[in-house]
Amino acid sequence: PHAPATVRRRLANWSTLTKWRGFDGAFASPALKSAIRLAIRAAPRQRLRKSAKAVTGDVLAKLLATCATDSLRDLRDRAILMVAFASGGRRRSEIAGLRREQLTVEPPIAVENGDPLPSLAIHLGRTKTSSGEEDDIVYLTGRPVEALNAWMAAARIDGGSVFRAIGRWGTVSRRGIDPQSVNAIIKQRAAMAGLESGEFSAHGIRSGYLTEAANRGIPLPEAMEQSRHRSVQQASSYYNNATRRSGRAARML
Repeated sequence: PHAPATVRRRLANWSTLTKWRGFDGAFASPALKSAIRLAIRAAPRQRLRKSAKAVTGDVLAKLLATCATDSLRDLRDRAILMVAFASGGRRRSEIAGLRREQLTVEPPIAVENGDPLPSLAIHLGRTKTSSGEEDDIVYLTGRPVEALNAWMAAARIDGGSVFRAIGRWGTVSRRGIDPQSVNAIIKQRAAMAGLESGEFSAHGIRSGYLTEAANRGIPLPEAMEQSRHRSVQQASSYYNNATRRSGRAARML
């Protein structure tokens, strides 16, 4: 069966469409609301994560190891993986829809006893949880910036969609990839790395970013600034899971 949230969203869409057409619907009737509540109680459906396993730092390293050459496909996939993770675990729709005009070069970050690190700002625009009226910005620093620049230089992208399809003969399309392609790339790279591809999906990068932040002791508010989660409850669940797994309560014996 569909998830309860999916049913409610579709009913809301049909309700709006019915009103636009000038008809009266029963979408707000107590009988319908009661039926939905009873159906949710009766359905033996567990709420599963969108990705069975999170793409944490160690998993990401294995995926990146499969992008070792300088071919266009490896350059693109390496940039997708690094940008999606380092920018706070961006959604697949945000990665697929990323445009060159959303990128702004920032001053390099000074590092003690080392060369300055390149920095880049991504202006997210409209996302799943924002209307686009506020200019939400996330930042990339260091290796992800270098990977992104290497892909754009090799593909000669100076405007429009950043991540594009690559043809059979190595030609780069003018159109951007679709969100499902991001999912397919992650699964393909997981299989190439010897992992079970069915256990990973694009959302695993989003959950993996927060899980990795928790494992490294990064404060939740700081991680949420980068991930742009609006719900503290949702974001903290990844922190709680990471803490519980390694905490004293789980190591009584």
